[in-house]
Amino acid sequence: MTEPWRDPLLPVSVRVADLLERMTLEEKAGQLAGFWALPSDAGVPVAPMEDDSGESAPGLDDIVAHGLGQLTRVYGTAPITAEAGMRRLASLQRQVTGAGRFGIPALAHEECLTGFMTFGATVFPGPLAWGASFDPDLVREMARAIGAGMRRVDVHQGLAPVLDVVRDYRWGRTEECVGEDPYLVGAIGTAYVQGLEGAGIVATLKHFAGYSASRGGRNMAPVASGPREFADVLVEPFVRALREGGARSVMNSYTDVDGVPVAADERLLTGLLRDELGFGGVVVADYYAVSFLETRHGVAGSRGAAGALALTAGIDVELPTARCYGEPLLERVRSGSVAEELIDRAAERVLLQKAGLGLLDPGWEPVTPEPVDLDPPENRALARLLAERSTVLLANDGILPLRPCRVTVSGPYADDPRSFLGCYSFPNHVALPGDLGLEIPTLGEALTAAGFTVTDIDTCDDPDVHVLVLGDRAGMFGRGTSGEGCDAETLDLPGDQAALASAVLDSGVPTVLVLVSGRPYALGTLAERASAVVQAFFPGEEGGTALARIISGAAEPSGRLPVSVPRQAGGQPGTYLHARLGGRTDWSSADPTPLFPFGHGLSWTSFTCSELSVDPVAATDGAVAVSVTVRNVGEVAGTEVVQLYLSDPVASVVRPQRWLAGFARVELRPGAAARITFRVHADRTSFTGLDLRRRVEPGEIGVAVGRSSGDLPLQGSFTLEGPVRHPGSDRVLSVPVEIVPVP
Repeated sequence: MTEPWRDPLLPVSVRVADLLERMTLEEKAGQLAGFWALPSDAGVPVAPMEDDSGESAPGLDDIVAHGLGQLTRVYGTAPITAEAGMRRLASLQRQVTGAGRFGIPALAHEECLTGFMTFGATVFPGPLAWGASFDPDLVREMARAIGAGMRRVDVHQGLAPVLDVVRDYRWGRTEECVGEDPYLVGAIGTAYVQGLEGAGIVATLKHFAGYSASRGGRNMAPVASGPREFADVLVEPFVRALREGGARSVMNSYTDVDGVPVAADERLLTGLLRDELGFGGVVVADYYAVSFLETRHGVAGSRGAAGALALTAGIDVELPTARCYGEPLLERVRSGSVAEELIDRAAERVLLQKAGLGLLDPGWEPVTPEPVDLDPPENRALARLLAERSTVLLANDGILPLRPCRVTVSGPYADDPRSFLGCYSFPNHVALPGDLGLEIPTLGEALTAAGFTVTDIDTCDDPDVHVLVLGDRAGMFGRGTSGEGCDAETLDLPGDQAALASAVLDSGVPTVLVLVSGRPYALGTLAERASAVVQAFFPGEEGGTALARIISGAAEPSGRLPVSVPRQAGGQPGTYLHARLGGRTDWSSADPTPLFPFGHGLSWTSFTCSELSVDPVAATDGAVAVSVTVRNVGEVAGTEVVQLYLSDPVASVVRPQRWLAGFARVELRPGAAARITFRVHADRTSFTGLDLRRRVEPGEIGVAVGRSSGDLPLQGSFTLEGPVRHPGSDRVLSVPVEIVPVP
């Protein structure tokens, strides 16, 4: 007779309850541990910055006897082929299932922020590029493709997307973020989750919560965020990705918030995440975050104490390997200082997830190793399309698009294919020398293929145009100018790039500045001296081809800035989402006005926005329609990104000067027009009040529509009438958009 926990016809809750009753304390605890499955050579760390305790992690034989929760980065630690990885994973899974009484396989997870992070897999544009596309549908398609590749090789969980809202551009992990506006981050991040989950991969929301608001933009530095900023800006994208995206996993933030490390904060990981937001999945620890409670935060005196704090707070699985959740935690449970019910709670969540993935079903077997192409042509085409749609034309005196001519391509990253890749791409994350495992054409090579005569700036006396490539090289913990642990002291271009640009601009030859970076940099007067400025945010393996197609006019630069581009290197933080006194005022001599504002981007054509219509009144539980007509008044087809912003002139707490409430990508032929209608529910005006409850207040709400946060020609307002309302967990999070062609 089949035991109930193995019967796939029974509800998973019944199966898991039966299994838990049969398990010992040690077997339940085994499901809470990870294991880093493919270490480097003996004595060599498997990560750029391992746990700093100085103690070796236990081996698989030491922890597998009672079962195992997760296998860490079998594919993403060393350069192996997909087939070799499948063989390795199958071998590990057989070791796991053969060791314990129940034969439960481990859940295998991998990084997937810019694609499946393994040797030879497609490297897609990074998250800032997703934000620049303002195209949730395309991001959803990309995530679905990423997930499909992961499922083919038996991976179950992806550690993405990052939903941290950019607050200080100096932060090295800015490149991992979607942008500086919570609505944009929520819309794009939710689309990514839908694509990944739709492919059968467990999406993991990172990093809950507050990570990006660290002091001084320094990685892992303390966060000093007030409760309103925390709720209305930093947490808001997670709310939407959980409810509309259906993410099944969440990863904690490394930082402490007002003195409490998130990994030990029961108020956040249980009170907010589970009780208030209704999350029912699995919380996994960021790598070594449990150990860091002892070694970095100093709130635990031992590994067992660190494990107890994290488990109580709500972390279900310790990653990347068992250090605190193994025997150190079990000793505390046996002594009575930690309730066994906490082990049961976490084990139940893990087993429910495994049951949903089919890992408890009878007859489960790992996939059969076979050759797999993880960079198929359809992935490359998708990567190129996203790279094109996310490229932002910041300035152009008419020189672009270029016709084939004699050009020089120079700059520190002109011949470096790695410069197109973010720090969570496999070649840059593991500092892979030599063969990158991918074909990545440089910009010079791509321009040559597009028909340009490309020469070296040092040997060419009479080029028609200079193309100067500046920006970042992504890396980890000081190995780059952008990436995790690669924080900047100022927003000056790295090294001597500004001086180089100035010298090239002084030559008198028309110059196109191409910025390929993981954060926005202060351009000062360089932008106004250049003939054109093009911004790409780590556009991936097809970045060179995409940029060449845009420079030549074969493709359209339809990207819009997901972060503002500052004028000066100091004065951070400088995002557009600030109160009235956070911008330029006559009370301060410092002017934080950006050189190019959030949402900015040019096209090959021109558009007009007119005929604003706003419903004048709505109830505090109602909605209004905001409509505009956008028309292509140029001579070529093009894409406009129509942006809707709201403001709250008088409120019970200080509100942002304006905030993004909706957007629409509209493709129009020359002379064509469309009527755009935004359906704005009163909940989109809600905020955290003096009593720390979310509220909708009656009164006037300002409306502005245009091309960027700094170019809003259409202004109007509506009035909310009725009592103050406290929206619940079902509050409206998005603004639906209707696009209707008009004569």
